[in-house]
Amino acid sequence: MMRPKIAISVGDINGVGIEIALKSHKDIIQICKPIYFINSKLLSRAAKLLNSYIPPEFDIYECGDDFEIKPGEVSKKSGKFSFISFENALNFTAKGKADALVTLPINKESWKRAKIPYKGHTDALSSYFKRDAIMMLGCDELYVALFSDHIALKDVSKKIKFKSLKRFLLDFYTSTKFEKVGVLGFNPHASDNGTIGGKEEIEIKRAIKEVNNILNKPIFTGPLVPDAAFTPNSLKSTNRLIALYHDVGLAPLKALYFDRSINISLNLPIIRTSVDHGTAFDIAYQSKADNKSYIQSIKFAINSVKI
Repeated sequence: MMRPKIAISVGDINGVGIEIALKSHKDIIQICKPIYFINSKLLSRAAKLLNSYIPPEFDIYECGDDFEIKPGEVSKKSGKFSFISFENALNFTAKGKADALVTLPINKESWKRAKIPYKGHTDALSSYFKRDAIMMLGCDELYVALFSDHIALKDVSKKIKFKSLKRFLLDFYTSTKFEKVGVLGFNPHASDNGTIGGKEEIEIKRAIKEVNNILNKPIFTGPLVPDAAFTPNSLKSTNRLIALYHDVGLAPLKALYFDRSINISLNLPIIRTSVDHGTAFDIAYQSKADNKSYIQSIKFAINSVKI
């Protein structure tokens, strides 16, 4: 069987991404053809710092400039390079030269210093494809999608409107075909029928009812009480969830399945997956990085490819 070709952006070079890529290569080369978006000089610098070697068949797509690697530091240069790596890998995949895109972690502050006009990968993907990318994280035991991802908490409430929720739920169903999905409430106790706030829950209920009518089946339920939705009994019933706010969904997910979860971009014309963690600057270039999420990201991308 032909191995799928996977474009891999290496993330922030001052973080753990390149260590993960190097230590995982011998395993993933058995199941796919990875292409790493980095330049040979920077790769040699990273391998030397890691006291590692560049493995055979480590195919690279030359991009970006050479510069000094500063492990664990926020840097304009590393931010610019991580975006160049991502942009080249994205273009490569969008043109059909790769079957899927897998991204290693970037640092948002470094992107800001480099004047990259996006908050992160999902924001950039939405802009590139002119459609709303949906961020979903998790594993088979639990997937959580985010209605709002990297925006401030104070801005979430005004984003929760019937029309945008309706579009989100329809796009989510079209992308996943999940048959039972819980939508978490926004206020504590999902507002207790309007006792604690409640205008957001009214919008959520309207959107759920309308979308279920359109789909002609009860796909979505809710709004569910967020602090009860992640209990073992609740997850036995509904383990595909939509959170209205980033931390409400991802804090319990990572507490339960941090070492197995991955990040998947939905509602896009390409397959894109990523690790569910950040650059881990505190352990960069110390040979301590865990590659489980990366391996799972690769496997999910491969399983999503139709060859």
